This record gives sequence, C-alpha cells and structure tokens, in this order.
Amino acid sequence: MVMRIFNLLRSINRTIALVVGLGLLVCVGYVLLEITLRRLGSSLGGTTEISGYVMAVTTAWGMGFALMELSHVRIEVLRARFAPPAQVFLDLLAMLVMSATVVIIAFRAWPVLSRSITNSSRANTVLETPLWIPQSLWFAGWLWFALMCCAVTLLALVLVFQGRTRELRERIGPGNEVAEELEQAK
Repeated sequence: MVMRIFNLLRSINRTIALVVGLGLLVCVGYVLLEITLRRLGSSLGGTTEISGYVMAVTTAWGMGFALMELSHVRIEVLRARFAPPAQVFLDLLAMLVMSATVVIIAFRAWPVLSRSITNSSRANTVLETPLWIPQSLWFAGWLWFALMCCAVTLLALVLVFQGRTRELRERIGPGNEVAEELEQAK
C-alpha cells in the first residue's frame, strides 16, 4: 500500500512537471517572439515580468517533482561512511528537516498573497499585472511541495516501522546513481 502511494505521488508529480514544462516552453516562445519583434522595430512588452513569474511558479511547482525523483542536492560523503541503520536515520532526519523548512516557507508565503489580494496590488510595470494571479500559482506550488514533503516523511516513517529499510532507501535515499558512484569511489 505504501509503495502504491509513493508511485501515485510520483505519477502526479510527473504530470505536474509536464504541465510546468509546457509553461516554460510557452514562455520561451514568447521571449523568442519578443526578440524577433524587437528586431523588426516592434515589441509585445512585459517579457521580463512574465518570464519572472513563470520562473517563480515553475520553481515552486518543480520542487515536488524533484523530491519524488530524488533530484534535490544532498551531501552524501558523510552519509556513505555510516552503516545502513545510521543512513536510514540520516535520511529520515533530512526529510523531517526539509518538511519543517518547506512548511514554514509555505506558511510564510501566504501573507504575501493575502496582502496582494487585500490591497488589490498590481505590478509596478507596463502590464500592471494583478499580483494575486502569479502569487496564487506560486503559493499553490509551495503548498504542494509542503504537502509532498509531509506525505513522503509520513510514508517513510511507516516503512521504518514496518522494517522495510531497503524500500525506504530507494524512496528517500540518495538514489541509485549516487549510491553506485559512492560505492565505486570507495
């Protein structure tokens, strides 16, 4: 059951990554069109503003995908020197710390969005974008990442209590490629 939930979360995050990737491609197309139009003496305007929003939203939503694909940067040199039980402890500690950090970030992101909604804030640019639009997408991405961190941490704890440490290492450890590299380096 636990592994099915992991796989479902991974599948959902892959779909999100595809949607976010399409958003990036649309943004690239917009920037290329802007460059072309500038060469022709015209302009759409707002390229910097829109690409900034896209990058913020993409980053927030991409973090959940990176978590499920074991793509976050980790320092494995120390972890690799410990026995498997200590490695499991360090993996759980890393997930707990990440979960706490991301929950705090998501919690602190809400007032930014709330203030923009309350004040009907607009960007101080030519587009005068209502800031609640990009900030809602950005906040939702951080909220999703916080949910993913907490869910993965909870599922990892279930695996530990079930004594399934090999599966735990596969789901929250450094990933197979990193583990193989560390083994070869010994």
